[in-house]
Amino acid sequence: MNPTVASPPPLDIASRVLHRDGMMLVIDKPAGLAVHKGPKGGETLADHLDALRFGLPNAPELAHRLDKDTSGCLVLGRHRKALADLGKAFADGTVGKTYMAVVRGVPAEAGGRIELKLSKRSPTRGWWMTVDPRGQEAISEWRKLAEGEGFAVLALSPLTGRTHQLRVHLDAIGHPILGDSIYGGASRLPGGPILHLHSRRVVIPQHKGREPVDVRAPLPAHMRATLERAGLDPAALEAAADAADFTPRAGRA
Repeated sequence: MNPTVASPPPLDIASRVLHRDGMMLVIDKPAGLAVHKGPKGGETLADHLDALRFGLPNAPELAHRLDKDTSGCLVLGRHRKALADLGKAFADGTVGKTYMAVVRGVPAEAGGRIELKLSKRSPTRGWWMTVDPRGQEAISEWRKLAEGEGFAVLALSPLTGRTHQLRVHLDAIGHPILGDSIYGGASRLPGGPILHLHSRRVVIPQHKGREPVDVRAPLPAHMRATLERAGLDPAALEAAADAADFTPRAGRA
């Protein structure tokens, strides 16, 4: 007789709210949870949005998106005007975004800027992207926080918001993200490494006279475990990522 495999506990999305006000929510999205329904079906964030109404008549909606396997800060608008304002802020590049990643190999430099245009790999590859000089502008900045034997920890800021931008850019410079099964050659089999990419911080501008909303999500368990096995301090690296100096976009608070 096969042993019984325990099902994971149901997701308590309300416990993952990092910030809540009348305009927006910021949640700590777990790795492995898609934000949109896909052709393969399965659980998505959409299945849980009703639990985030908090007294409002309608559920919140996405102001931007994160990849299924990326964890961390995800911003939701709570009503139509909020969604319009947040969507404009993301489109204009005035939202500050800091990610953390563990990458294969150690960059020689302390930091850098990647400017490589991106386009869809093919009409049948869905969201898969590739570097293409005829594609859309894509700019990413990175800073090296720590290094070990055969890996480095980076803080990153996507100054544009292209699909899979950080994943493609890092692979293109020879430092794919650990656990990336699309661009980094990681195994897609169950039990394989999880993508080590985390949306650490968002800084959202507010109307004049109000301080920006500044929200940070703690590193997920799989990334903390990798860092601790290498003798690194996850909390110290989070603080270093928060202090990383990236180029501000026009109008950023």
